[in-house]
Amino acid sequence: MPKRKAAIAVGGVAALGAAALLLPNANASQDKASGAAGTARTLKAADASDLAAQLQKALGDALAGSYYDSSKQQLVVNVVSGDKNVIVQAEKAGAAVRQVDNSTAELESAARTLKSRATVPGTAWAVDPRTNKVVVTADSTVTGAKWDRVQSTVRGLGSGMATLKRSSGSFKTFVSGGDAIFSQVQGGNVRCSLGFNVTASDGSPAFLTAGHCGVAAKQWSDSQNGQPIATVDQATFPGEGDFSLVKYDDPNTQAPSEVNAGNGQTVQINQAADATVGQTVFRMGSTTGLHNGQVTGLDATVNFQSETDPNGVDTVTGLIQTNVCAEAGDSGGSLFTQDGGAVGLTSGGSGDCTSGGETFFQPVTAALQATGATLGDGGNGAGGQAGAGGQAGAGDQAGAGAGDQAGAGAGDQAGAGDGSGAGDQAGGDQIGGGADPSATAGGDQSGTGEGTGTGAGDQSGAGDAAASSDGSP
Repeated sequence: MPKRKAAIAVGGVAALGAAALLLPNANASQDKASGAAGTARTLKAADASDLAAQLQKALGDALAGSYYDSSKQQLVVNVVSGDKNVIVQAEKAGAAVRQVDNSTAELESAARTLKSRATVPGTAWAVDPRTNKVVVTADSTVTGAKWDRVQSTVRGLGSGMATLKRSSGSFKTFVSGGDAIFSQVQGGNVRCSLGFNVTASDGSPAFLTAGHCGVAAKQWSDSQNGQPIATVDQATFPGEGDFSLVKYDDPNTQAPSEVNAGNGQTVQINQAADATVGQTVFRMGSTTGLHNGQVTGLDATVNFQSETDPNGVDTVTGLIQTNVCAEAGDSGGSLFTQDGGAVGLTSGGSGDCTSGGETFFQPVTAALQATGATLGDGGNGAGGQAGAGGQAGAGDQAGAGAGDQAGAGAGDQAGAGDGSGAGDQAGGDQIGGGADPSATAGGDQSGTGEGTGTGAGDQSGAGDAAASSDGSP
């Protein structure tokens, strides 16, 4: 590979044609804290996450979880009834306090019971601080005796401790053959998405992606049948996480710390950020492009059906649960905040970007700590990077680069040549521009605010833009 800048655009996305202008800080709320003791402060999501971490460190298990109330822009912390000292400390720090029945220890005990009695493929569970319960999800493959087993275990925990719900799809890792980052393995091609460019502990350029991608293949390319340009250095899956550190083979590769959001738009990644339940997050992936949603749970456990053992289960712990959609090929892609916080790497889930579903992400903070890597080297920004536009994608596509978008998408999709951003958006949810850049564009709209988006009539939608070369989703 030539020693060009940004061998692969962060997020690995080809020609989204997103019309809305990315303004990561345009909707940053002002901290309107009054300073009065006991008055909940108005916080941006990132500041709420920082406050949650500080309170957790100071008060430990005295807290029974926390979440971000986006409607009030407040951090809400759960405190077991009667602990007045903790309530006073949390309120003085600026959090809204809610008294609940279940302590952290009780919720963790419930999760251990589920692990010992209900670990079957197609199940997942996480603590939901908004309900102060463990929410157990069973996908469509959990039937018969397996369903009875899960249901009985949840009932045994009590209605006040856990709830059980169904997912219409099936839990799987989102890896497939097609475009973005590729590897040739026995039986065909494997496709994943690049998460975030990083600097390895030895100073070499590298990137993070999903662990199951790194386990599936050792060497990765930026084109479907191209020569390898990066080699897996570390990979964890299953177990305590789902992440890989992949080093670029060329030590002179420049790897900017930014997410390519299509149509020449980028979000600068400034730091790794811990997720907070209730906060809005954005996901970028090679199949479905840019979508957003909310964090719904932390420290989630997911039991994937083993791909190597028909009777086995691949259990992954410590994941972030969200309602952001994803599909095959999105594995490893970026989960980030509007103000440039790297939050997660796409692991797996159920559903798709038509019907929705549950999705799970590897926390970036944990992946960095485990691998010893640090976020990017700053690179040269959008203007200098070749991005995905400089690489050949599936079906001879020339994806959208951060600086020189080629416009041609997967197969025969139209690029955003007229500057309107119409033509080839995969998915439809994106960071809007104008007055409310955090708004989700409904269905197949292209954003909000000040005329930056175009209507559904100008877009090809996910049907064409997301198609991969081998016909997989």
